[in-house]
Amino acid sequence: MSPRPVTPFEAMDIRTLIDNQALARADRPWLSWEPFEGEPLTWTYAEFHQVLRRFAAGLQARGVRPGQRVLVHLDNCPESVIAWLGCAYAGAVAVTTNAKSSADEIAYFADHSGAVGAITQPKFADLVAAAAPDLPWRAVTATDNGAPPEALPEGFEPFTAIDGDPDGLAARPHDPWADFAIQYTSGTTARPKAVLWTHGNALWGARSCAQNEDLRPDDVHLTHLPLFHTNAQAYSVLASLWAGAHVVLMPRFSASRFWPVSLKHGATWTSVVPFCVKALAAQPSPPAHSYRFWGNAICEPAWDKRFGVKTIGWWGMTETIAHGTVGSSRQPDAPMSMGRPAPGYEIHVLDNDGNPVAPGEIGDLFVGGWRGVSLFKEYAGDPAATAAAFREDGLFITGDRVRLGLDGFLYFADRSKDMLKVGGENVAASKIERVIAGVPGVAEVAVVAKKHPMLDEAPVAFVIPHDGAASDLQARILAACAQALAAFKQPHEVRLVPSLPRSTLEKVAKAELRAMLTDT
Repeated sequence: MSPRPVTPFEAMDIRTLIDNQALARADRPWLSWEPFEGEPLTWTYAEFHQVLRRFAAGLQARGVRPGQRVLVHLDNCPESVIAWLGCAYAGAVAVTTNAKSSADEIAYFADHSGAVGAITQPKFADLVAAAAPDLPWRAVTATDNGAPPEALPEGFEPFTAIDGDPDGLAARPHDPWADFAIQYTSGTTARPKAVLWTHGNALWGARSCAQNEDLRPDDVHLTHLPLFHTNAQAYSVLASLWAGAHVVLMPRFSASRFWPVSLKHGATWTSVVPFCVKALAAQPSPPAHSYRFWGNAICEPAWDKRFGVKTIGWWGMTETIAHGTVGSSRQPDAPMSMGRPAPGYEIHVLDNDGNPVAPGEIGDLFVGGWRGVSLFKEYAGDPAATAAAFREDGLFITGDRVRLGLDGFLYFADRSKDMLKVGGENVAASKIERVIAGVPGVAEVAVVAKKHPMLDEAPVAFVIPHDGAASDLQARILAACAQALAAFKQPHEVRLVPSLPRSTLEKVAKAELRAMLTDT
């Protein structure tokens, strides 16, 4: 075995970055909170540093040890940043979960991760309590993104009760290989996979994204995408932390509030997804603004002229931490492309025989990188899935197909056949199928995506009923999905059919089902 090379982050972890910026940028604004209800708040780098240290000390005081996991089930709010980074500062591992998750999903996240505690907000308290009743402790924020509850939910302590004396923080090595955080990603299997990042991963994401985005200390990064996703975590928050920039956090995207908040803070950067742009197109735009760049999955789309910005396109996954491909902040990009390979990654576009495609051709996208630095460490608790994610030569299998343009840029072609993209969320068709297949009266089910004007795609279920199935089968299917699945994963339509089209080896020909939806 060859010796492990020196990482860019030897003797560092996230504390190193946080501590350094607290000294260098002490009185500069780090995080501003713009709630839809309640008063705005701002923390300087030095103030937020102390907030994190108190939180980390409190975790240690209640016995949370390095490497142990804490479930963080929150919408965007200051506490979501505190819990995520504060866990890492203490050496614990934040398990940031999709705020739209169902009770069944939360129960799985808590059990699979081995969480020793949970942090949530009032509107999710009953859900978390029912899904994870045996956790040693549960804490709840004071408000729901600015709106206070009537009373402290039963079985929960206040979020502020976690705080401890920072002078009592236990010393531990600054280790870039230590576990940092977990995100559950849908992947292509029925159960989500726990993508585990190291501190080296987090620092790689911070540095790489800051450089790719040309972030500077005087930049203001408006963050409205969900903080349980890599986009907001690495592309926005960690990148801004590395650059010493200012993060302005919103509870979620709001077309009516986007421009007022942007103008108030002089926002210069934001990351958007297509439905955000569609909504903004229906709103009046200001005659002038401070934006230098927007980030999106495509470079220089036609809307750039409409909004007076340059959009830097990119492609990335939770498993790649940062942008695997990216446009340029200083050079023109091919419109509608996903840029070129980003520094630090080997990008391969291969045909079915494993050979590089010729310019102009479409192939499967594979990524080479450094496990635990530029690529995720593993799928926690699932060595089989981790092994299956890589080829024998170590290339990560993305499941995406791209076109290598004649101009040298890369263009997204299509996704793995069973993956849907619903309002920016990855949804595995097999997860929906698992729920529907368990409904009495269902003989077989196949779920595919239908184009949606706002969400990009929406799930549609084709169901073969058993002979003599009750007439209320569609209603019972929808009820079962509402109980077991997050709202964005629930099918928008259930079609009862006598048969399903088949391909080789009697597999369901999902391409034909998609074509049926296109024709209607």
